[in-house]
Amino acid sequence: MNEGYEPVYARSRGGRVESVHFGAGAVVDAGGRLLFSFGDPQLSVYLRSSAKPFQALPFAEHGGPGHFKLTPKELALLCASHQGTDEHVETAAAIQAKIGIGEPDLGCGIHPPGDRATRARMEAAGEAPTANRHNCSGKHTGMLACCRLMDWPLETYLDRSHPLQVCILETLAAMSDFPMEAIGIGTDGCSAPNFSIPLYNAALAFARLSDPSGLPERRRDGCRSITTAMTAHPEMVAGRGEFDTCMMEAGGGNLVSKGGAEGYQAVGLLPWAAGGDSPGIGIVLKVSDGDPGGMVRTSLALAILKSIGALDHSQAEELAAFGPERVIKNYRGVETGAGAPLIEFDGTGR
Repeated sequence: MNEGYEPVYARSRGGRVESVHFGAGAVVDAGGRLLFSFGDPQLSVYLRSSAKPFQALPFAEHGGPGHFKLTPKELALLCASHQGTDEHVETAAAIQAKIGIGEPDLGCGIHPPGDRATRARMEAAGEAPTANRHNCSGKHTGMLACCRLMDWPLETYLDRSHPLQVCILETLAAMSDFPMEAIGIGTDGCSAPNFSIPLYNAALAFARLSDPSGLPERRRDGCRSITTAMTAHPEMVAGRGEFDTCMMEAGGGNLVSKGGAEGYQAVGLLPWAAGGDSPGIGIVLKVSDGDPGGMVRTSLALAILKSIGALDHSQAEELAAFGPERVIKNYRGVETGAGAPLIEFDGTGR
């Protein structure tokens, strides 16, 4: 069940360990060097929503943002797992107007917004959610925008054999240096294809996304447009108060953060983000039990970032609510326990 994983995080109560979570991860630089890992770095798992920057990359590198006059804020939404606020919905609708599609064209389905205040207001008003409230509406809008740009069919854009999905698969394979035919393909919660690749290769892809200096010019420019948009408008990528947004706000333009479902977390560090002449670095990790509540993946990500010097004291304090160590309280606010990583990272290994 936990093959390829190792104990990475413990929750305690009354001074006794109550539960242990297992995980695996890899930290890789843009040159392909494995800096350190825990568990099996060759473990192949689904990226889930952490794949979104790569699903938007074909559109970006073929000049789509300029062709449709998208703003950086709008481009950031194409990489988002957003909370369905009015701001997110209005941004999605603005993109759709520019590319000449409508909300009914989205194949992502419908669910209530993730933002509690928005959901409560809509329920009180008897307002039903629509597709643009879906956390993947930006990704689907971007896929349709790419189809418009390349003159590909819209109706079948989610089919695995569609030119768009083939192009996305080729792009991920090249970015991760992993054979396209070896990539595992499943169906994501939003009905789009999703991809399983080794943790090492996913970390390499995020390192190259963040430091594309060794890539061909068109791809290099596409990567930079995506990371620039995500870091300039982190509120579009997740939502105010959400981990990815808070991470990028605290990072001051030096990192991109993109979580995925079932305990997946990815971070890309731009060159020099870890101090000195550090290269671009990709960090990916997976919590084997899916990490209900998201406490484990955020704590591990922060522990790694602190260990390699990518977060200073003030940034770590700004993000302290997410870890690495967490105080656990009950519904009365009474402290009942704690959570902490079981792994100590020293920045160069374990």
